[in-house]
Amino acid sequence: MRILVTGATGTVGRHVVRGLIDAGADVRALTRDPRRAGLPARAEAVTGDLTRPADLRDALKGVERLYLFPEPDTAREVMALAREAGVRRVVVLSSGAVTAGYDTSHHLPVERAAEESGLEWTHVRPGEFAMNHVALWGPPIRTERVVRHPYPDLESRPVHERDIADMAVTALLADGHTGRAYAVDGPAPLTLREQVRAIAAALGEEIRFDEVTPEEARQHYLRQGGFAAENADMLLGFTDYEGNPVDPEQDEDPGADPGPTADQDAESGPETGSNADTAPGTGTGTGTGTDTDTDTDTDTDTDTAGSSAPCFPAATATGRPARPFAAWARDHVDDFR
Repeated sequence: MRILVTGATGTVGRHVVRGLIDAGADVRALTRDPRRAGLPARAEAVTGDLTRPADLRDALKGVERLYLFPEPDTAREVMALAREAGVRRVVVLSSGAVTAGYDTSHHLPVERAAEESGLEWTHVRPGEFAMNHVALWGPPIRTERVVRHPYPDLESRPVHERDIADMAVTALLADGHTGRAYAVDGPAPLTLREQVRAIAAALGEEIRFDEVTPEEARQHYLRQGGFAAENADMLLGFTDYEGNPVDPEQDEDPGADPGPTADQDAESGPETGSNADTAPGTGTGTGTGTDTDTDTDTDTDTDTAGSSAPCFPAATATGRPARPFAAWARDHVDDFR
């Protein structure tokens, strides 16, 4: 059985490739530059870009199952090509923001394209990527051993990218997940101050938490550049998920709106194009994600917020509890040195 993984060099996609190979699957990995992809030798790396669907015609030949990175502008065309090629199952990397009702323009259109394709489909909806901390907190921790943020006691449930990939691999390989969405979150809420302490423990060094105003934090992110600068307004509550202005000083619940999360492409770093996941779940410090305990909650979330998919905790499918944030911090300690 051949499986095509799109976004194969992304934060999640790379682990999907590895998980499928470890399970014995025949993996074809779509990437813009196979020479720089750094994928396992057992993966067949092929050139392609979801923003140019015609690139996928050859990549889809002989493929039975598809892991679909979210590219809303071309999702319907990609799904039509997949069906034409004989693909039978698609697993969509989506977002907990769809369940919460915040995302109507990015991940939701991709979900709908999959649902209307006639293929078997499953949606994977992560909350806040723990990897946000590398993009947002990495630079000041590496240079100053400090994190600056307005809301030290705000709680979130950052999720390890391997948990997201595990859910995708399960849905690709096992039966019984068609027509469902799965919420993937960290095992327990932690304050931002507690998250900083976990990174400090992994480093074996103290990290200072400086509580600053939203505007001061915004200026730090703008000077930092990259993902932090591009998403500063949403991350800090100056705009909502869809980009509408909000006054963070007047917002009684600054964690209500989820923010963007980079699915980083090893070829070009965090971005917001066809190989970057621009908005699953919450941004660090501005959201709490889908409030689902993946260890114990087995109830269906019936509020599908524009999607027809019932949403279940990922642990009910994978049979494994979510990895704790402290484990993620240890896995990524070199990103903060």
